[in-house]
Amino acid sequence: MVAPFNVVSDRHRWLALGGIAGVGGFVAAWAVSGLQRDGYSLVDDAISRLAEVGTPRRSQMTAGFIAFGVGVPLYAQALRRAIPGPAWIAATATGVATLGVAAAPLGRADTAHYVFAIVGYATLAATPLLAAPRMRERGAVRWSQASTAAGVGSAMILGVSAFDPGHGLTQRIGLGITDLWIIATSWFMWRRRTP
Repeated sequence: MVAPFNVVSDRHRWLALGGIAGVGGFVAAWAVSGLQRDGYSLVDDAISRLAEVGTPRRSQMTAGFIAFGVGVPLYAQALRRAIPGPAWIAATATGVATLGVAAAPLGRADTAHYVFAIVGYATLAATPLLAAPRMRERGAVRWSQASTAAGVGSAMILGVSAFDPGHGLTQRIGLGITDLWIIATSWFMWRRRTP
């Protein structure tokens, strides 16, 4: 099997784990907060409702946004070394946009919140799409195909979530597709040691 990435230094291998930590913190925050909040539906309600001004345990979800907003840009630095090209810029941008979502909660700065969320969605879906051509150039055709599928699938489902009455579920699926891609690539970079 052809490796989709350049081998990265030990320092960058550690940075790659930011993807796993960031995604893990984000998913844990919405899963735990959502289950603890009375009347909240993981199917019908958006993740951002868990960090809305005046909601109980708002700090838990805000911490999840921050974990993603810090972890994914750290991961992006490893991605920059592993796959030359613009994918790392998109990953960094999605982390920064997520910090914007945390800083502009619903109930206080709704317009800014939605702008940051849209930018975050777009850059998250773009990350695997931008990595795919570089993977193909390296001969890692399956990785390239999986990356393209992840980016296209995520973009389509996140687009549907804007109009879907059960947008909480479609949002989680759309985000989850690229979150899994980040975890897989983080793990792969972590396991590839410098010779």
